[in-house]
Amino acid sequence: MDFADKLQSYRKQRGMSQENLAEVMGVSRQAVSKWESGQSYPEMEKMIGLSELFQVSVDHLVKDVPNNIGIAEPTVSPHIVDLNSLFRYEYTSKGTLFGVPLIHVNIGRGFYVARGILAIGNVAIGALSIGVVALGGLCIGALALGFISLAGLALGLLLAVGGLAAGTFAIGGLALGIVTVGGLSVGMYALGGCAIASRIAIGGYASGHIAIGETAKGAYTLITQTDNFSSIQAEQVRQLINQEYPHLWKPFVERIISIFN
Repeated sequence: MDFADKLQSYRKQRGMSQENLAEVMGVSRQAVSKWESGQSYPEMEKMIGLSELFQVSVDHLVKDVPNNIGIAEPTVSPHIVDLNSLFRYEYTSKGTLFGVPLIHVNIGRGFYVARGILAIGNVAIGALSIGVVALGGLCIGALALGFISLAGLALGLLLAVGGLAAGTFAIGGLALGIVTVGGLSVGMYALGGCAIASRIAIGGYASGHIAIGETAKGAYTLITQTDNFSSIQAEQVRQLINQEYPHLWKPFVERIISIFN
């Protein structure tokens, strides 16, 4: 059995794809493919890395000699440990849904992507994704883009919560969206220290068609006393909203009114 056949055999024994082995060895998938087809051979540094990964001697890999280093051949495992890095871990569950792993963990020093129903990685893509960069349904990370996003920088189709949040509903230091709550809140309906809205703005500084705050600018304004919203009568706010936006969703109107109760 030549080197190419041995490499392919040991890789499959480990349950690794060519992509997995390429990530571990720090090379491209095409390089691994060429090794396994006999078109090229790895450099000595990579050859030593392969011998350590598969726990066989270099002589055994390149020559037709038995493995003589006295280490048992590895068993099949979904866990991959990168011996060339101080921190590298990957796990892929055997269970799948529509061909997508139920769980995929892929983290380490470098650019590693996890794809799964539950994805955890430097870059995570999944129904539930956790990572430095997270993409998918429910996303948690430094940068998150998804249906619901929780992150330093959060972009959410429905809900975004973060330092900078943009979404239909956005909560953050800087919040941008339809309904927004934040230090600086900009939206159709905005609540915050500084609230700027096309319709209803409520805050210390409020600017909107209906503006309620200590400093308020708009077509209709209600001035609070030192950010004390209880100084505004709830019924007065209700009448003003019903006058200007009679078709606004009633539970949402009541939620606004509750601020003044």
